[in-house]
Amino acid sequence: MLLPDHAPPIIAILRGVTPPEVLDVAAALFQAGVRGIEVPLNSPAALESIALLSARFGKTCLCGAGTVLRAAAVDEVHAAGGRLIVAPNVDPGVIRRACDLGLTVIPGFATVTEAFQAIDAGARILKLFPAGTYGPAHLRAVREVLPRDITILAVGGVGAATLAPWIAAGIDGFGVGGEIYRPGRTAAEVGHRASQLIAAYHAAITAD
Repeated sequence: MLLPDHAPPIIAILRGVTPPEVLDVAAALFQAGVRGIEVPLNSPAALESIALLSARFGKTCLCGAGTVLRAAAVDEVHAAGGRLIVAPNVDPGVIRRACDLGLTVIPGFATVTEAFQAIDAGARILKLFPAGTYGPAHLRAVREVLPRDITILAVGGVGAATLAPWIAAGIDGFGVGGEIYRPGRTAAEVGHRASQLIAAYHAAITAD
């Protein structure tokens, strides 16, 4: 996965973020070095937040939506300026529509069967979800049979303390939510947490 400015392969998941706070939070993330921002569609007024993000940070960050469950929602995110479509599952209709629109699409998978279904629909980036349930050993086994050019992110139950074993197992990047952002946290706190996560990432890849 290529993010702007060769940034660390980390997408910040802002589940529950609201339009009045999203730009301040995004600015703090940008300052920390994050270049991928996801607003799940079950957040309050998510499309409004995505439109604000895209207008302010769309040229320097990969911004878009998570929890995208319908092909029609892909069109709504695209209309709001979002370029990122993330789903917790494999829905060929969602994947194909995102590919048709030239968007970056990241469906969630758990099994090899689901991974190949996503690939057949056009996905080139997958997210192992929830990663914390399956663990690095599962990723290592899945890697043995998937095409080598497929990018895999670990999402769900990953954070600064658990990056190293995932990197050792061959993960390409991470989606991180609660460790960075939860409703009620200030932008400054979000930025601080993001900085700590990125520092942990650099330490892990150096050690590896």
